[in-house]
Order: sequence, then C-alpha cells, then structure tokens
Amino acid sequence: MAYIIVFMTASTKEEAGKIVRALLEERLIACANIMDHVSSFFWWQGKIEEEKEVLAIMKSHESLFKKLSQRVTELHSYEVPEILALPIIEGAPSYLDWMKTCLEQVK
Repeated sequence: MAYIIVFMTASTKEEAGKIVRALLEERLIACANIMDHVSSFFWWQGKIEEEKEVLAIMKSHESLFKKLSQRVTELHSYEVPEILALPIIEGAPSYLDWMKTCLEQVK
C-alpha cells in the first residue's frame, strides 16, 4: 500500500478540527496533527499576502486522495484550499500496520 502525508492549511484551529473530524469519521485519514500559529506567505490575486493559519498534517493512502481532496474542498472556507500529498517512503512497521487497519475499514 502507498501511504501519503497530506498537508492542509485553514484559517482557524476550529475549522481545521471540523474538517479533520469529518475525514476521520469517513475513514479517509488514519490520523492528523494540527499545528497552530503558522505564518503563511503566498501569491493571491496578483499580490503577496501574509496570513496566520493553522496546518493540518494528515496520514492516509494514495487510493483515498481523490475523495479526501473532494471532501476538504466541500468543507473548507477557502476558495482554493491547500491540499498537497507527499509519499511516505518508510515507516515503523507497527505504525504502518495500524494505519492499514484504520483505512481498510472504509466502506
């Protein structure tokens, strides 16, 4: 199985938590970490912006990414939410087994 780490930023910890809980309930992620007080710099509508955001780091499987991305887009307040996936190259076997157990329960 090809596991991934998905990064998502949100405007508030509450919004990130709401999205993460929905993804957990739908078994689209095995777990997530939410990091508060992230400084984000980005281009938006022709100018450089700076915002305080929160960052969610979510663990999933590549086969679930399309549905995960769709759900984040539906639940998120941003017009263009950050939803980026990176491959997990290696991991502790017991942790990867736990992820497999969590994600296999998708119906």
